[in-house]
Amino acid sequence: MKYYLIAGEASGDLHGGNLITAIRQMDPDAVLQAWGGDFMESAGARLVKHFKDLAFMGFAEVVKHLPTILGNLKFCKKDILAFAPDVLILIDYPGFNLRIAKWAKQHHIKVAYYISPQVWAWKESRVPSMKKNIDEMMVILPFEKEYFLQKWNWNVTYVGHPLVEVVDAFYATEQFEKMNEGFSKPVISLLPGSRKQEILKKLPLMLEASKAFPDFHFMIAKAPGMEDTFYESLTTDYPHVTFLKNKTYALLSIASASLTTSGTATLETALFGVPEVVCYKGNPISYRIARKLIKIKYISLVNLIMDKEVVKELIQDELTVDNLIAELKKILEDQKVRLQMKQDFVTLKNILSAGGHASSNAAKIIYGLAKR
Repeated sequence: MKYYLIAGEASGDLHGGNLITAIRQMDPDAVLQAWGGDFMESAGARLVKHFKDLAFMGFAEVVKHLPTILGNLKFCKKDILAFAPDVLILIDYPGFNLRIAKWAKQHHIKVAYYISPQVWAWKESRVPSMKKNIDEMMVILPFEKEYFLQKWNWNVTYVGHPLVEVVDAFYATEQFEKMNEGFSKPVISLLPGSRKQEILKKLPLMLEASKAFPDFHFMIAKAPGMEDTFYESLTTDYPHVTFLKNKTYALLSIASASLTTSGTATLETALFGVPEVVCYKGNPISYRIARKLIKIKYISLVNLIMDKEVVKELIQDELTVDNLIAELKKILEDQKVRLQMKQDFVTLKNILSAGGHASSNAAKIIYGLAKR
């Protein structure tokens, strides 16, 4: 069978790589072509475009790069037709992928969507079109199945959350190493994001806050594809801060606490049981627009899934050096707060594990769709 996959971000590339591995186990003769990244390519797909050339954050950034986005859409459609897949697999990345789904339906191409757009947070108006254009929708958050069924009469499939298997796999490999053997002080991880523009808004505040904790060593998880010189220029005045490349999980496995940017990283940090403070600061214009459109109580997946404030969220104007210091002190020094957070993280993992092995579950559905 022939499979065409589209992922436009780092997390989509990671989960897409595991999905490709699962597909190839079921279909050893699978031919795969993809928009994604290194994980998907190493898993066996021929890479058409790298996600680094696709990712634009926020409303203002999307408008600025609109000609590039439209050009990518046109090229993508032409490439899909030339490849003639048995099934098109779309992974998150809704602004791009939902347009492709609509086009694919018009061209009688079967569409599987893995990791649903978060329409329960905003843009619910997308759902009728999604229901019409997507043959198989696979969701990874437990409350999403009920949401789609009760509100939209759409029977989607909950396959489990792919991060659970990723974290479990890390502990089973040689990557798992006790890095703190090289440090005389306990470690605090800094996860400021994966794109230069978001890193520049959050990392300087994190670095300044770190000066209030002389008894800890701070380590930055370096984003894939980002130059060392970029981090070096920001950390010149902070000798107690270093950065690591391609070792985020190894860092989280030994961290005492973490300052974590909102997004997938908050969930990864929680699955490692690391007490964290969630940080978000975006383009002011984009943020003001989002505030009017987004209708959820929390921005972190941890709090959304647990439906309560498990981790503190410092958002936009609340993300200050003083607030970072205060919240970091709380999760480091208040044992009651630390214990409760860790207990909630265990509950969270149990909830996400209930769906089973996400990649294998999704691959079975996709393989079945391809054969139909």
